[in-house]
Amino acid sequence: MKAIIVAAGIGSRLGDLTKDLPKPLIDVNGKSILERQIELFKKFGIDDIIIIRGPHKNKFNFEQVTYVDDVDTAKHDLLGSLMTAKKEMFDDIIISYGDIIFDENILSQLFNSTEDTSLAIDYNWEKNYNNKSNDLLNKVSVVTLENNFITNIGYYENFKTYENVVFGEFIGLMKLSKSSALNFIQKYNILQENHVGKFHDSPSIHFGIITDMINELLKDGIKFTSTKISGKWCEIDTPKDLELAKKLFII
Repeated sequence: MKAIIVAAGIGSRLGDLTKDLPKPLIDVNGKSILERQIELFKKFGIDDIIIIRGPHKNKFNFEQVTYVDDVDTAKHDLLGSLMTAKKEMFDDIIISYGDIIFDENILSQLFNSTEDTSLAIDYNWEKNYNNKSNDLLNKVSVVTLENNFITNIGYYENFKTYENVVFGEFIGLMKLSKSSALNFIQKYNILQENHVGKFHDSPSIHFGIITDMINELLKDGIKFTSTKISGKWCEIDTPKDLELAKKLFII
């Protein structure tokens, strides 16, 4: 198994903190977000780690990892960034967003899933947004579920009218088997050549995000299961998120 960390994000909401520093390298109590992820992956025996980096690539100085450079960050969003590493995806993989911190319990739950495809889902997600703006809440990636299978995924703002539906938040951590990763790549290649117009929550396939691609695969009948996570995790997108992370992850 290998891990792919999508770490090409700029992190504009963090202001001066990310003026000359990639968001995944932000310090949280003496360790960067990326350093914490790498340490955890290696603890689980995942030594084949691919980091997709973008601007300020010279700031990345981790050893014994493979770097893939995303040189077109202005021309695509998260999905396109992940696809710069598609040559590395022909294996069982865990994909992680580069701006999240999670503890060992959460990685263990996903790592031990026996399903072909599984997303780490926080079922108790709403508490994380009690004091956040509606703009941030509306862009949370949530899922609907039926018998532990994901039936839909997308921005919360598009799910508000649903009633009697189980919601959970996709935390930016997923596991794909080798065959599922191949399906992902093949479908993306077809869409890149042929899709026109809006792509789920995004204006186009070229500016698509990973959850858009999951939704597209769900339409094709590909099954995605939910790994119900329990433990500490935090997405670092704003200065308040960083403050929270420093309280949650002291060591």
